[in-house]
Amino acid sequence: MSSFASPNSGGLCRGWCQKGIRHKTHDKLKLRSRIQVVLPWLGQEEEFVRNVLEVSLKLEIEGVMFSVVSGYAPQVEDKEKFWSELDEVMQSIPREEEEFISVLRDRSHIDETLRLATEEKAGDYAGALQRLRKIYHSSIKPMEQAYKYNELRQHEISDGEITSKPMVLFLGPWSVGKSSMINYLLGLNDSPYQLYTGAEPTTSEFTVIMHGEKIRSVEGIVMAADSSRSFSPLEKFGQNFLEKLIGIEMPHKLLERVTFVDTPGIIENRKQQERGYPFNDVCQWFIDRADLIFVVFDPTKLDVGLELEMLFRQLKGRESQIRIILNKADSLATQDLMRVYGALFWSLAPLINVTEPPRVYVSSFWPYEYAPDTSRELFKREEISLLEDLNQVIENRMENKIAFIRQHGIRVRIHSLLVDRYVQTFKEKMSFFSDPELVFKEIVDDPDKFYIFKSILAKTNVSKFDLPNRDAYRDFFGINPITNFKPLSAQCSYMGGCLLEKIERAITNELPALLSSINSGKQPGLSSCEATGCGEKPKNRYRKN
Repeated sequence: MSSFASPNSGGLCRGWCQKGIRHKTHDKLKLRSRIQVVLPWLGQEEEFVRNVLEVSLKLEIEGVMFSVVSGYAPQVEDKEKFWSELDEVMQSIPREEEEFISVLRDRSHIDETLRLATEEKAGDYAGALQRLRKIYHSSIKPMEQAYKYNELRQHEISDGEITSKPMVLFLGPWSVGKSSMINYLLGLNDSPYQLYTGAEPTTSEFTVIMHGEKIRSVEGIVMAADSSRSFSPLEKFGQNFLEKLIGIEMPHKLLERVTFVDTPGIIENRKQQERGYPFNDVCQWFIDRADLIFVVFDPTKLDVGLELEMLFRQLKGRESQIRIILNKADSLATQDLMRVYGALFWSLAPLINVTEPPRVYVSSFWPYEYAPDTSRELFKREEISLLEDLNQVIENRMENKIAFIRQHGIRVRIHSLLVDRYVQTFKEKMSFFSDPELVFKEIVDDPDKFYIFKSILAKTNVSKFDLPNRDAYRDFFGINPITNFKPLSAQCSYMGGCLLEKIERAITNELPALLSSINSGKQPGLSSCEATGCGEKPKNRYRKN
């Protein structure tokens, strides 16, 4: 093996001081800043171990005695001597025993695929965000407030959400490698602030990993109280949940462009109520705001239980953002991997309601080298393909943000038209001797009898697929009496104009024009219709075809 400079030393050491041991069963040792190695029983080197290293465990395997030894390099005064002496010890290991030692995988392709060395045009991005905020506050939010849209959808858009970075959400069963994948993407392995990983369920909190000037943790109650962040609405899930929410800030090139959210693993033998907070509702909140959703599995956890089935129901309508990952693929032989791949498809087929099969990315997302005699080239290509999807989200984050606000504006417009139609029908059916409650109950219970929804479909640019559920309005008007709302014709002022005209202008002109101005630098001559599709649902610009 060739020598190289250790990241924790000033001297040289062999390939073994990559600080890790990997067994073929894919088990991992929990490492932070310490080194841990497996050695044959040291004999004459025992004094070195006693003075510099700490013997943690002795093992006898087929008549050969091994020691698992560990120590902290920073605690050694003469680091060059430390690494030199430890290197001599490791040089004595017979070649046939070196298979126990593994090296870290090269991560250069991550920086290259995500273009982390490329500087961004911060001024253009900030200017576009400012224009987007202005359009939302002047043209869409007034209609939201007038017709209480947030009480129908429970989705209030804050300034923090508009200016937030793209969010990548990690979901899946426990101990499938979600936290290890984040550690790998950010290069946090063996650092003091890596996410804790293990073979047992280790992540019990929702962990938000975001950019900051220095490394620090932020309590959930602080994140929810900070209006400049996009997490203020999480207060509605209660104090028990906020205690299970934690933020980690650190300076990192990738985190300047994206935010990662690690979630507790799904445990099928535990009732949701035992978590102490509404787990599915919290997941839905993050799903609604995620730009990319990684659903991670491993070869040992392919079964689908009630909680996972509920999770996939919540993902309905977000299929274009979902990326299914079969992790730890190098722990299986090729033939076994094919069987596991088929079993995963068989388990997920009833849960994913799409006409085309989902793309499953097969690889091993952790820092250590792929196991021998496995499809290394395939795993590397799959990993790069997934990174390209992540890069597309980063590159198109402004376009996706505009498309999201435009889609939100479309839903607000449809809601206001429906409420207006309910108000008009109520006034038409009321007479001097009518009971207001009975009249409106008849309208709400059978809106089709009064052509409430059909009349809206006759309006320009309203699709039947965008209409909300009829039953939702029974609950909506149960909280908000119909007499609290004015018709749209009355929502006009001499100085401010009409709310309906303003929101329609934003949907059809202002937001497509903003999108076109951003795309002009990438695709000259692109018309607004080509950019947005001129339909009610903007195209998801990072969906793989």
